[in-house]
Amino acid sequence: MSLFDATGARKYLTAAERAIFLRMAEREDRQVRTLCMTLAYAGCRLSEALALTADRVDLSSGVLVFETLKKRRSGVYRPVPIPPALLEALDLVHGIRECQSRREKGRDIRLWPWSRMTGWRAVHAVMVAADLTGPHASPKGLRHGFGVAAVSAGIPLNLVQKWLGHAQLSTTAIYANAIGAEEQDIARRMWG
Repeated sequence: MSLFDATGARKYLTAAERAIFLRMAEREDRQVRTLCMTLAYAGCRLSEALALTADRVDLSSGVLVFETLKKRRSGVYRPVPIPPALLEALDLVHGIRECQSRREKGRDIRLWPWSRMTGWRAVHAVMVAADLTGPHASPKGLRHGFGVAAVSAGIPLNLVQKWLGHAQLSTTAIYANAIGAEEQDIARRMWG
């Protein structure tokens, strides 16, 4: 796995590109906006976001609990901390508190009852509106951007590994191979 494609093009969104993407998402339908925010702030796979149910939004702990869908077995979950603004948006748009107050606690209520293709199209439309093109302008580019941002912020690799649901730390270590402004930020910390 690499942060660059065969032609050397970057496969992750920079912090500035993620900010533009999120600004453009604010102009979209509320459900599209919350999906875009979830992908940008949680670093999950598109399929993991689309499988998220109301009971796995832990409002008191400030985490989303994703089922890791790349594992060879089901039932592997990981909590990922998210900003309060995303928690508030999810509750407002998807009625999380209301769903969780029901007898079934929101277990079978998916936040986005969409196919993977519908979710991909929604994210792609926001990328186009943000004037982002290339291999990084995708849900996977948001995931990679999350990894780079986490490493750039000094988050320990083992936590980034946990949040992204990687089985091997060597997979997570690719995010330490960032370039440009991200690499400069990391180097500045070393220089003191």
